[in-house]
Amino acid sequence: MWGWRSGRTIVVGAAVAALALFCIVPLAYLIVVWVIAPAGQASAYGALLLDSRQRGLLLNTALLGVGTAIMSTLVGVPMGVALARMALPFKAGLRILLAAPALLPSYIVGLAWLYLGDASWMDSLPAAVIVLTVVLYPISMLMTEAAVRGVEPRLEEAASLTAAPGRVLWRITLPLALPSILAAALVIFVLAVSDFGVPALLRVRVFTTEIFTAFAALYDSARATALAMPLLLLTLCIAFVSVRLTGHGLVVTWRGLVGGELQTFDRWRPAFAGVAVALVLSTLALPVFVLAREARHVNSWTNVMTGSGEAIRSSLMLASGGATVVCALALGLGYARAKATRAGGVAADVLFVVLFAVPATIVGVALIGLWNRAGVAGAIYATSGMFLLVYLAKLMPLAATALAASLRSVPASHEEAAAVSGAGWVRTMTRIVLPQVRLGLLAVWIIVFTLAFGELGASVLVSPPGESTLPIRIYTLIANAPPSQVAALALLQVAVIFGPLAIGGFALTMRRRS
Repeated sequence: MWGWRSGRTIVVGAAVAALALFCIVPLAYLIVVWVIAPAGQASAYGALLLDSRQRGLLLNTALLGVGTAIMSTLVGVPMGVALARMALPFKAGLRILLAAPALLPSYIVGLAWLYLGDASWMDSLPAAVIVLTVVLYPISMLMTEAAVRGVEPRLEEAASLTAAPGRVLWRITLPLALPSILAAALVIFVLAVSDFGVPALLRVRVFTTEIFTAFAALYDSARATALAMPLLLLTLCIAFVSVRLTGHGLVVTWRGLVGGELQTFDRWRPAFAGVAVALVLSTLALPVFVLAREARHVNSWTNVMTGSGEAIRSSLMLASGGATVVCALALGLGYARAKATRAGGVAADVLFVVLFAVPATIVGVALIGLWNRAGVAGAIYATSGMFLLVYLAKLMPLAATALAASLRSVPASHEEAAAVSGAGWVRTMTRIVLPQVRLGLLAVWIIVFTLAFGELGASVLVSPPGESTLPIRIYTLIANAPPSQVAALALLQVAVIFGPLAIGGFALTMRRRS
Protein backbone atom coordinates (compact mmCIF):
# COMPACT_ATOMS: atom_id res chain seq x y z
CA MET A 1 0.00 0.00 0.00
CA TRP A 2 1.07 3.59 -0.63
CA GLY A 3 -0.26 5.00 2.65
CA TRP A 4 1.48 7.86 4.42
CA ARG A 5 2.94 5.48 7.00
CA SER A 6 4.02 2.89 4.48
CA GLY A 7 7.73 2.19 4.25
CA ARG A 8 7.37 2.17 0.49
CA THR A 9 5.97 5.70 0.50
CA ILE A 10 8.74 6.97 2.77
CA VAL A 11 11.58 5.39 0.78
CA VAL A 12 10.27 6.35 -2.65
CA GLY A 13 9.32 9.84 -1.43
CA ALA A 14 12.82 10.39 -0.05
CA ALA A 15 14.36 9.24 -3.35
CA VAL A 16 12.12 11.54 -5.38
CA ALA A 17 12.95 14.45 -3.07
CA ALA A 18 16.66 13.72 -3.52
CA LEU A 19 16.22 13.65 -7.32
CA ALA A 20 14.50 17.03 -7.20
CA LEU A 21 17.05 18.61 -4.85
CA PHE A 22 20.27 17.31 -6.38
CA CYS A 23 19.38 16.95 -10.07
CA ILE A 24 16.50 19.25 -10.98
CA VAL A 25 16.86 22.27 -8.70
CA PRO A 26 20.43 23.23 -9.83
CA LEU A 27 19.40 23.22 -13.50
CA ALA A 28 16.17 25.06 -12.75
CA TYR A 29 18.17 27.67 -10.83
CA LEU A 30 20.52 28.14 -13.79
CA ILE A 31 17.60 28.59 -16.19
CA VAL A 32 15.82 31.03 -13.87
CA VAL A 33 18.97 33.12 -13.46
CA TRP A 34 19.30 33.29 -17.23
CA VAL A 35 15.63 34.15 -17.81
CA ILE A 36 15.46 36.94 -15.22
CA ALA A 37 18.79 38.49 -16.21
CA PRO A 38 18.74 42.32 -16.27
CA ALA A 39 18.01 43.92 -19.62
CA GLY A 40 21.58 45.06 -20.14
CA GLN A 41 22.95 41.66 -19.28
CA ALA A 42 20.37 39.96 -21.52
CA SER A 43 21.42 42.10 -24.49
CA ALA A 44 25.04 41.19 -23.75
CA TYR A 45 23.98 37.53 -23.85
CA GLY A 46 22.42 38.07 -27.27
CA ALA A 47 25.50 39.78 -28.65
CA LEU A 48 27.69 37.04 -27.23
CA LEU A 49 25.66 34.27 -28.84
CA LEU A 50 25.57 35.94 -32.25
CA ASP A 51 29.24 36.89 -32.71
CA SER A 52 31.49 35.02 -35.13
CA ARG A 53 33.46 33.29 -32.38
CA GLN A 54 30.31 31.66 -31.01
CA ARG A 55 29.19 30.64 -34.48
CA GLY A 56 32.52 28.86 -34.84
CA LEU A 57 31.94 27.13 -31.50
CA LEU A 58 28.49 26.07 -32.67
CA LEU A 59 29.87 24.63 -35.90
CA ASN A 60 32.66 22.71 -34.14
CA THR A 61 30.25 21.38 -31.53
CA ALA A 62 27.76 20.25 -34.18
CA LEU A 63 30.46 18.57 -36.28
CA LEU A 64 31.82 16.80 -33.22
CA GLY A 65 28.41 15.46 -32.27
CA VAL A 66 27.27 14.48 -35.77
CA GLY A 67 30.60 12.88 -36.69
CA THR A 68 30.75 10.85 -33.50
CA ALA A 69 27.12 9.73 -33.83
CA ILE A 70 27.62 8.58 -37.44
CA MET A 71 30.88 6.72 -36.79
CA SER A 72 29.61 5.12 -33.58
CA THR A 73 26.49 3.92 -35.41
CA LEU A 74 28.53 2.47 -38.27
CA VAL A 75 30.65 0.52 -35.78
CA GLY A 76 28.04 -0.30 -33.15
CA VAL A 77 25.08 -1.47 -35.26
CA PRO A 78 26.86 -4.40 -36.99
CA MET A 79 28.30 -5.57 -33.68
CA GLY A 80 24.89 -5.29 -32.02
CA VAL A 81 23.33 -7.44 -34.75
CA ALA A 82 26.15 -9.97 -34.38
CA LEU A 83 25.71 -10.23 -30.62
CA ALA A 84 21.96 -10.63 -30.98
CA ARG A 85 21.80 -13.04 -33.89
CA MET A 86 25.05 -15.03 -34.04
CA ALA A 87 26.40 -17.81 -31.83
CA LEU A 88 29.74 -16.10 -31.23
CA PRO A 89 32.25 -17.88 -28.98
CA PHE A 90 32.47 -16.65 -25.38
CA LYS A 91 29.68 -14.16 -26.09
CA ALA A 92 29.21 -12.96 -22.48
CA GLY A 93 32.89 -12.15 -22.06
CA LEU A 94 33.11 -10.70 -25.56
CA ARG A 95 30.19 -8.37 -24.84
CA ILE A 96 31.91 -7.13 -21.68
CA LEU A 97 35.17 -6.50 -23.55
CA LEU A 98 33.40 -4.69 -26.39
CA ALA A 99 31.43 -2.53 -23.93
CA ALA A 100 34.39 -1.83 -21.63
CA PRO A 101 35.64 1.29 -23.51
CA ALA A 102 32.42 3.06 -22.50
CA LEU A 103 33.57 2.90 -18.87
CA LEU A 104 36.97 4.40 -19.60
CA PRO A 105 37.21 8.18 -19.09
CA SER A 106 37.30 9.77 -22.52
CA TYR A 107 40.37 11.85 -21.69
CA ILE A 108 42.32 8.68 -20.77
CA VAL A 109 41.58 7.19 -24.18
CA GLY A 110 42.47 10.52 -25.78
CA LEU A 111 45.73 10.61 -23.86
CA ALA A 112 46.66 7.14 -25.11
CA TRP A 113 45.93 8.05 -28.72
CA LEU A 114 47.84 11.29 -28.27
CA TYR A 115 50.92 9.31 -27.26
CA LEU A 116 50.36 6.93 -30.16
CA GLY A 117 49.73 9.35 -33.03
CA ASP A 118 51.24 12.43 -34.55
CA ALA A 119 50.72 15.31 -32.12
CA SER A 120 50.06 17.83 -34.89
CA TRP A 121 47.23 15.73 -36.32
CA MET A 122 45.80 14.70 -32.94
CA ASP A 123 45.05 18.32 -32.06
CA SER A 124 42.14 18.38 -34.48
CA LEU A 125 38.40 17.85 -34.73
CA PRO A 126 38.66 14.53 -36.68
CA ALA A 127 40.91 13.11 -33.96
CA ALA A 128 38.38 14.11 -31.30
CA VAL A 129 35.64 12.36 -33.29
CA ILE A 130 37.69 9.16 -33.49
CA VAL A 131 38.50 9.15 -29.77
CA LEU A 132 34.88 9.76 -28.78
CA THR A 133 33.76 7.02 -31.19
CA VAL A 134 36.02 4.57 -29.35
CA VAL A 135 34.34 5.52 -26.08
CA LEU A 136 30.72 5.81 -27.24
CA TYR A 137 30.17 3.12 -29.88
CA PRO A 138 29.21 0.54 -27.17
CA ILE A 139 26.00 2.53 -26.59
CA SER A 140 24.93 1.95 -30.19
CA MET A 141 26.04 -1.68 -29.98
CA LEU A 142 24.08 -2.51 -26.82
CA MET A 143 20.91 -0.67 -27.83
CA THR A 144 20.99 -2.31 -31.27
CA GLU A 145 21.46 -5.72 -29.72
CA ALA A 146 18.51 -5.22 -27.40
CA ALA A 147 16.34 -3.92 -30.25
CA VAL A 148 17.24 -6.84 -32.55
CA ARG A 149 16.50 -9.32 -29.77
CA GLY A 150 13.07 -7.74 -29.56
CA VAL A 151 12.35 -8.48 -33.25
CA GLU A 152 9.97 -11.41 -33.67
CA PRO A 153 12.23 -14.31 -34.81
CA ARG A 154 9.48 -15.90 -36.89
CA LEU A 155 9.51 -12.90 -39.23
CA GLU A 156 13.18 -13.47 -40.01
CA GLU A 157 12.73 -17.23 -40.27
CA ALA A 158 9.89 -16.85 -42.74
CA ALA A 159 11.81 -14.31 -44.82
CA SER A 160 14.97 -16.45 -44.85
CA LEU A 161 13.06 -19.21 -46.69
CA THR A 162 12.93 -17.10 -49.85
CA ALA A 163 15.55 -14.36 -49.35
CA ALA A 164 19.27 -14.16 -48.71
CA PRO A 165 20.45 -13.21 -45.19
CA GLY A 166 21.52 -9.76 -46.36
CA ARG A 167 18.06 -9.01 -47.73
CA VAL A 168 16.45 -10.27 -44.50
CA LEU A 169 18.69 -7.96 -42.54
CA TRP A 170 17.95 -4.87 -44.64
CA ARG A 171 14.20 -5.45 -45.18
CA ILE A 172 13.13 -7.02 -41.87
CA THR A 173 15.59 -6.76 -38.98
CA LEU A 174 17.06 -3.28 -39.31
CA PRO A 175 13.77 -1.46 -40.12
CA LEU A 176 12.17 -2.92 -36.98
CA ALA A 177 15.20 -1.96 -34.88
CA LEU A 178 15.54 1.48 -36.50
CA PRO A 179 13.86 3.54 -33.72
CA SER A 180 16.32 2.23 -31.13
CA ILE A 181 19.26 2.74 -33.51
CA LEU A 182 18.24 6.36 -34.09
CA ALA A 183 17.69 6.87 -30.37
CA ALA A 184 21.19 5.54 -29.67
CA ALA A 185 22.64 7.90 -32.30
CA LEU A 186 20.89 10.86 -30.67
CA VAL A 187 22.15 9.87 -27.21
CA ILE A 188 25.68 9.56 -28.60
CA PHE A 189 25.35 12.99 -30.22
CA VAL A 190 24.35 14.50 -26.88
CA LEU A 191 27.16 12.78 -24.98
CA ALA A 192 29.70 13.83 -27.61
CA VAL A 193 28.75 17.51 -27.54
CA SER A 194 28.67 17.30 -23.73
CA ASP A 195 32.17 15.89 -23.39
CA PHE A 196 34.83 18.13 -21.89
CA GLY A 197 37.90 15.92 -21.49
CA VAL A 198 38.66 15.08 -25.12
CA PRO A 199 38.17 18.58 -26.62
CA ALA A 200 40.18 20.09 -23.75
CA LEU A 201 42.98 17.55 -24.21
CA LEU A 202 43.11 17.88 -28.01
CA ARG A 203 42.55 21.66 -27.90
CA VAL A 204 39.38 21.62 -29.96
CA ARG A 205 37.20 24.67 -29.28
CA VAL A 206 33.64 23.64 -28.46
CA PHE A 207 30.99 24.92 -26.07
CA THR A 208 32.10 22.79 -23.11
CA THR A 209 35.70 24.03 -23.21
CA GLU A 210 34.56 27.62 -23.70
CA ILE A 211 32.24 27.37 -20.69
CA PHE A 212 35.11 26.07 -18.59
CA THR A 213 37.42 28.85 -19.77
CA ALA A 214 34.83 31.54 -19.08
CA PHE A 215 34.09 30.29 -15.59
CA ALA A 216 37.40 28.91 -14.31
CA ALA A 217 39.92 31.11 -16.11
CA LEU A 218 38.09 34.42 -16.73
CA TYR A 219 35.76 34.24 -13.67
CA ASP A 220 32.96 35.47 -15.94
CA SER A 221 29.85 33.69 -14.66
CA ALA A 222 27.53 35.67 -16.96
CA ARG A 223 29.44 34.56 -20.04
CA ALA A 224 29.56 30.97 -18.80
CA THR A 225 25.80 30.97 -18.23
CA ALA A 226 25.12 32.48 -21.66
CA LEU A 227 27.26 29.81 -23.31
CA ALA A 228 25.67 27.06 -21.24
CA MET A 229 22.07 27.81 -22.19
CA PRO A 230 22.16 26.86 -25.93
CA LEU A 231 23.99 23.63 -25.11
CA LEU A 232 21.61 22.84 -22.27
CA LEU A 233 18.51 23.43 -24.39
CA LEU A 234 19.96 21.38 -27.24
CA THR A 235 20.76 18.40 -25.02
CA LEU A 236 17.35 18.54 -23.35
CA CYS A 237 15.51 18.52 -26.68
CA ILE A 238 17.56 15.73 -28.25
CA ALA A 239 17.43 13.56 -25.13
CA PHE A 240 13.64 13.97 -25.09
CA VAL A 241 13.36 12.90 -28.74
CA SER A 242 15.64 9.89 -28.20
CA VAL A 243 13.48 8.54 -25.38
CA ARG A 244 10.29 9.14 -27.32
CA LEU A 245 11.71 7.03 -30.16
CA THR A 246 12.14 4.03 -27.85
CA GLY A 247 8.75 4.60 -26.20
CA HIS A 248 8.23 2.30 -23.20
CA GLY A 249 11.17 0.15 -24.25
CA LEU A 250 14.08 1.98 -22.62
CA VAL A 251 13.97 -0.08 -19.43
CA VAL A 252 13.31 -3.20 -21.49
CA THR A 253 16.47 -2.36 -23.44
CA TRP A 254 18.53 -2.84 -20.30
CA ARG A 255 16.95 -6.26 -19.88
CA GLY A 256 17.27 -7.29 -23.51
CA LEU A 257 20.81 -8.61 -23.32
CA VAL A 258 19.87 -12.19 -22.55
CA GLY A 259 18.42 -14.98 -24.64
CA GLY A 260 19.35 -17.28 -27.47
CA GLU A 261 20.52 -16.70 -31.01
CA LEU A 262 18.65 -16.98 -34.29
CA GLN A 263 20.79 -18.68 -36.88
CA THR A 264 19.60 -16.61 -39.86
CA PHE A 265 22.88 -14.66 -40.11
CA ASP A 266 25.17 -17.37 -38.76
CA ARG A 267 27.09 -17.76 -42.02
CA TRP A 268 28.69 -14.38 -41.29
CA ARG A 269 29.93 -15.53 -37.88
CA PRO A 270 33.67 -15.94 -38.73
CA ALA A 271 33.87 -12.47 -40.24
CA PHE A 272 32.11 -10.79 -37.32
CA ALA A 273 34.17 -12.74 -34.79
CA GLY A 274 37.30 -11.38 -36.47
CA VAL A 275 35.90 -7.83 -36.44
CA ALA A 276 35.01 -8.18 -32.75
CA VAL A 277 38.53 -9.28 -31.87
CA ALA A 278 39.98 -6.40 -33.91
CA LEU A 279 37.71 -3.94 -32.08
CA VAL A 280 38.75 -5.25 -28.67
CA LEU A 281 42.42 -4.98 -29.62
CA SER A 282 42.15 -1.48 -31.12
CA THR A 283 39.73 0.15 -28.67
CA LEU A 284 40.77 -1.52 -25.42
CA ALA A 285 44.09 -3.36 -25.61
CA LEU A 286 45.92 -0.74 -27.72
CA PRO A 287 45.26 2.27 -25.43
CA VAL A 288 46.30 0.24 -22.37
CA PHE A 289 49.44 -0.94 -24.15
CA VAL A 290 50.36 2.61 -25.21
CA LEU A 291 49.95 3.91 -21.66
CA ALA A 292 52.03 1.02 -20.30
CA ARG A 293 54.73 1.66 -22.88
CA GLU A 294 54.89 5.33 -21.94
CA ALA A 295 54.75 4.62 -18.20
CA ARG A 296 57.79 2.33 -18.28
CA HIS A 297 59.98 5.42 -18.56
CA VAL A 298 59.00 6.55 -15.05
CA ASN A 299 62.11 6.96 -12.93
CA SER A 300 60.42 6.15 -9.63
CA TRP A 301 56.94 4.75 -9.16
CA THR A 302 57.29 5.53 -5.48
CA ASN A 303 57.63 9.23 -6.20
CA VAL A 304 54.64 9.12 -8.54
CA MET A 305 52.47 7.40 -5.93
CA THR A 306 53.70 9.67 -3.15
CA GLY A 307 53.08 12.88 -5.09
CA SER A 308 49.57 11.82 -6.09
CA GLY A 309 48.73 9.64 -3.11
CA GLU A 310 46.25 12.07 -1.58
CA ALA A 311 44.39 12.47 -4.88
CA ILE A 312 44.25 8.69 -5.33
CA ARG A 313 42.91 8.10 -1.81
CA SER A 314 40.41 10.92 -2.20
CA SER A 315 39.14 9.52 -5.51
CA LEU A 316 38.73 6.02 -4.11
CA MET A 317 36.87 7.20 -1.02
CA LEU A 318 34.66 9.68 -2.87
CA ALA A 319 33.81 7.28 -5.70
CA SER A 320 33.05 4.42 -3.28
CA GLY A 321 30.93 6.59 -1.01
CA GLY A 322 29.28 8.32 -3.94
CA ALA A 323 28.39 5.02 -5.64
CA THR A 324 26.85 3.71 -2.41
CA VAL A 325 24.75 6.83 -1.81
CA VAL A 326 23.71 7.05 -5.46
CA CYS A 327 22.62 3.39 -5.58
CA ALA A 328 20.74 3.67 -2.27
CA LEU A 329 18.70 6.62 -3.53
CA ALA A 330 18.36 5.23 -7.06
CA LEU A 331 16.89 2.02 -5.65
CA GLY A 332 13.78 3.91 -4.57
CA LEU A 333 13.57 5.70 -7.91
CA GLY A 334 14.09 2.46 -9.81
CA TYR A 335 11.36 0.75 -7.83
CA ALA A 336 8.92 3.57 -8.59
CA ARG A 337 9.88 3.43 -12.28
CA ALA A 338 9.47 -0.37 -12.40
CA LYS A 339 5.97 -0.17 -10.91
CA ALA A 340 4.85 2.87 -12.93
CA THR A 341 2.13 2.88 -15.54
CA ARG A 342 3.07 3.09 -19.21
CA ALA A 343 2.63 6.86 -19.34
CA GLY A 344 4.41 7.35 -16.03
CA GLY A 345 7.25 5.09 -17.14
CA VAL A 346 7.81 7.05 -20.36
CA ALA A 347 7.78 10.33 -18.42
CA ALA A 348 10.32 8.93 -15.94
CA ASP A 349 12.54 7.69 -18.78
CA VAL A 350 12.47 11.10 -20.42
CA LEU A 351 13.38 12.80 -17.16
CA PHE A 352 16.20 10.36 -16.35
CA VAL A 353 17.80 10.52 -19.80
CA VAL A 354 17.49 14.31 -19.98
CA LEU A 355 19.15 14.72 -16.58
CA PHE A 356 21.93 12.27 -17.42
CA ALA A 357 22.59 13.98 -20.77
CA VAL A 358 23.21 17.42 -19.25
CA PRO A 359 26.88 18.32 -19.92
CA ALA A 360 29.13 18.00 -16.89
CA THR A 361 30.43 21.55 -17.23
CA ILE A 362 26.86 22.88 -17.07
CA VAL A 363 26.22 20.74 -13.98
CA GLY A 364 29.32 22.27 -12.41
CA VAL A 365 28.25 25.82 -13.20
CA ALA A 366 24.72 25.14 -11.87
CA LEU A 367 26.00 23.61 -8.62
CA ILE A 368 28.36 26.52 -8.03
CA GLY A 369 25.60 29.04 -8.62
CA LEU A 370 23.25 27.23 -6.24
CA TRP A 371 25.63 26.32 -3.40
CA ASN A 372 28.16 29.18 -3.42
CA ARG A 373 26.39 31.35 -0.85
CA ALA A 374 26.43 32.10 2.86
CA GLY A 375 25.02 29.71 5.44
CA VAL A 376 24.75 25.93 5.33
CA ALA A 377 25.12 25.84 1.54
CA GLY A 378 28.40 27.75 1.79
CA ALA A 379 29.69 25.33 4.41
CA ILE A 380 29.09 22.43 2.02
CA TYR A 381 30.54 24.37 -0.91
CA ALA A 382 33.91 24.65 0.83
CA THR A 383 34.26 20.87 1.30
CA SER A 384 34.73 17.75 -0.77
CA GLY A 385 30.98 17.23 -0.41
CA MET A 386 30.69 19.11 -3.72
CA PHE A 387 32.11 16.04 -5.45
CA LEU A 388 29.30 13.96 -3.97
CA LEU A 389 26.76 16.50 -5.25
CA VAL A 390 28.27 16.11 -8.73
CA TYR A 391 27.94 12.31 -8.58
CA LEU A 392 24.33 12.58 -7.44
CA ALA A 393 23.43 15.10 -10.13
CA LYS A 394 25.09 13.17 -12.96
CA LEU A 395 24.72 9.51 -12.05
CA MET A 396 21.54 9.04 -10.01
CA PRO A 397 19.26 9.11 -13.11
CA LEU A 398 21.43 6.51 -14.87
CA ALA A 399 21.47 4.25 -11.82
CA ALA A 400 17.70 4.55 -11.42
CA THR A 401 17.11 3.48 -15.03
CA ALA A 402 19.41 0.47 -14.69
CA LEU A 403 17.96 -0.62 -11.34
CA ALA A 404 14.42 -0.31 -12.72
CA ALA A 405 15.34 -2.93 -15.33
CA SER A 406 16.55 -5.33 -12.62
CA LEU A 407 13.52 -4.73 -10.40
CA ARG A 408 11.14 -5.41 -13.29
CA SER A 409 12.54 -8.94 -13.49
CA VAL A 410 11.13 -9.76 -10.04
CA PRO A 411 7.59 -11.18 -10.42
CA ALA A 412 4.93 -9.07 -8.74
CA SER A 413 3.49 -12.25 -7.25
CA HIS A 414 6.48 -12.51 -4.92
CA GLU A 415 5.67 -9.18 -3.29
CA GLU A 416 1.97 -10.00 -3.22
CA ALA A 417 2.61 -13.30 -1.46
CA ALA A 418 4.78 -11.57 1.13
CA ALA A 419 2.10 -8.94 1.72
CA VAL A 420 -0.56 -11.63 2.20
CA SER A 421 1.63 -13.32 4.80
CA GLY A 422 1.85 -10.06 6.76
CA ALA A 423 5.37 -8.90 5.83
CA GLY A 424 5.90 -5.15 5.55
CA TRP A 425 7.32 -3.54 2.44
CA VAL A 426 10.79 -2.95 3.92
CA ARG A 427 11.07 -6.58 5.01
CA THR A 428 9.78 -7.77 1.64
CA MET A 429 12.42 -5.69 -0.12
CA THR A 430 15.32 -6.85 2.08
CA ARG A 431 14.32 -10.52 2.26
CA ILE A 432 12.72 -11.20 -1.13
CA VAL A 433 13.35 -8.51 -3.75
CA LEU A 434 16.94 -7.43 -3.11
CA PRO A 435 18.35 -10.99 -2.98
CA GLN A 436 16.93 -11.56 -6.48
CA VAL A 437 18.49 -8.39 -7.91
CA ARG A 438 21.79 -8.46 -6.00
CA LEU A 439 23.87 -9.04 -9.13
CA GLY A 440 22.09 -6.23 -10.94
CA LEU A 441 22.66 -3.96 -7.95
CA LEU A 442 26.33 -4.94 -7.90
CA ALA A 443 26.64 -4.21 -11.62
CA VAL A 444 25.05 -0.77 -11.21
CA TRP A 445 27.32 0.01 -8.23
CA ILE A 446 30.36 -0.92 -10.32
CA ILE A 447 29.22 1.26 -13.23
CA VAL A 448 28.52 4.23 -10.96
CA PHE A 449 31.85 3.76 -9.18
CA THR A 450 33.82 3.70 -12.43
CA LEU A 451 32.01 6.75 -13.84
CA ALA A 452 32.45 8.66 -10.57
CA PHE A 453 36.11 7.67 -10.35
CA GLY A 454 36.71 9.11 -13.83
CA GLU A 455 34.49 12.21 -13.61
CA LEU A 456 36.33 15.38 -14.68
CA GLY A 457 34.10 17.98 -16.39
CA ALA A 458 32.12 19.07 -13.31
CA SER A 459 34.65 18.06 -10.65
CA VAL A 460 37.36 20.36 -11.99
CA LEU A 461 34.95 23.29 -11.60
CA VAL A 462 33.57 22.56 -8.12
CA SER A 463 36.83 21.36 -6.59
CA PRO A 464 37.45 23.32 -3.34
CA PRO A 465 40.91 24.79 -2.68
CA GLY A 466 43.29 22.08 -1.52
CA GLU A 467 40.98 19.26 -2.66
CA SER A 468 41.74 17.12 -5.69
CA THR A 469 40.81 13.83 -7.29
CA LEU A 470 42.88 11.61 -9.57
CA PRO A 471 41.21 12.88 -12.78
CA ILE A 472 41.88 16.48 -11.75
CA ARG A 473 45.46 15.56 -10.83
CA ILE A 474 46.02 13.95 -14.25
CA TYR A 475 44.44 16.88 -16.07
CA THR A 476 46.63 19.43 -14.31
CA LEU A 477 49.80 17.37 -14.80
CA ILE A 478 49.38 16.95 -18.57
CA ALA A 479 50.94 20.35 -19.25
CA ASN A 480 53.34 20.41 -16.30
CA ALA A 481 54.80 16.93 -15.86
CA PRO A 482 56.71 14.37 -17.96
CA PRO A 483 54.45 12.21 -20.16
CA SER A 484 55.66 9.08 -18.38
CA GLN A 485 54.33 10.33 -15.04
CA VAL A 486 50.97 11.25 -16.54
CA ALA A 487 50.77 7.89 -18.32
CA ALA A 488 51.56 6.08 -15.06
CA LEU A 489 48.68 7.79 -13.26
CA ALA A 490 46.36 7.15 -16.22
CA LEU A 491 47.35 3.47 -16.19
CA LEU A 492 46.59 3.34 -12.47
CA GLN A 493 43.16 4.80 -13.13
CA VAL A 494 42.49 2.19 -15.81
CA ALA A 495 43.52 -0.58 -13.39
CA VAL A 496 41.16 0.70 -10.69
CA ILE A 497 38.30 0.87 -13.21
CA PHE A 498 38.86 -2.59 -14.64
CA GLY A 499 39.26 -4.23 -11.22
CA PRO A 500 35.55 -3.95 -10.28
CA LEU A 501 34.61 -4.67 -13.90
CA ALA A 502 36.52 -7.96 -13.77
CA ILE A 503 34.80 -8.86 -10.50
CA GLY A 504 31.39 -8.13 -12.01
CA GLY A 505 32.18 -10.18 -15.12
CA PHE A 506 33.34 -13.10 -12.99
CA ALA A 507 30.17 -12.94 -10.88
CA LEU A 508 28.01 -12.92 -14.02
CA THR A 509 29.92 -15.89 -15.46
CA MET A 510 29.55 -17.92 -12.27
CA ARG A 511 25.84 -17.14 -12.14
CA ARG A 512 25.30 -18.45 -15.65
CA ARG A 513 27.24 -21.61 -14.88
CA SER A 514 25.18 -22.32 -11.77
